[in-house]
Amino acid sequence: MQYDNALVAGKLRRWEKYLNDFKLPAWEDIPDFGLYMEQVIVLLKRYLDYLPPELKEEQFITAATINNYVRIKVMPEPRKKKYYREHIAYLIVILTLKQSLSIALIQKILPMGIPGDEVERVYRAYRERHELSSRYFTEQVRLAGAVILHHEDVSAFATAQTDDLIISAAVIGGFARLLAQKLLLLEGKTLETGGSIEIRP
Repeated sequence: MQYDNALVAGKLRRWEKYLNDFKLPAWEDIPDFGLYMEQVIVLLKRYLDYLPPELKEEQFITAATINNYVRIKVMPEPRKKKYYREHIAYLIVILTLKQSLSIALIQKILPMGIPGDEVERVYRAYRERHELSSRYFTEQVRLAGAVILHHEDVSAFATAQTDDLIISAAVIGGFARLLAQKLLLLEGKTLETGGSIEIRP
């Protein structure tokens, strides 16, 4: 494939700046006065606006999807058809994790039936971890794309080819997903209860 490295570098720099500035909404900034479904969808599209414009799907989130999350009990039911802060917080976490985990695995991560102050604690911790992970990711992109971005520090991982950068990103994404899945499967296991140690090269 043919890529214009100057164009790729410009896009990477803009996305890096955007990701470094992007933050999930603070708990206290999420509305808590009861929103209808249509309002929730508009709000979520605004909150989770970190996808490059050319990759955004028309239907990022739909009423049917939200209703399904409620039905399968991955989030609490609305109260009189209205969604409050805790509902929106659940949806933010679900939608950001859904990029790399199945709903079944997300259900293992997200606690249900907990009091509001615990939902707040979980959301605040998730928001902080999301921000730290975003920064870590942009640092890794800077390392992998150091040649394309004309950085002075060039590691063995860096590539001058956009094709190689795409492959690296895809492989790393796959490994990251596998790691999350493997760790989720270890919940409640110990060496005594069947969590065996396997030595692999």
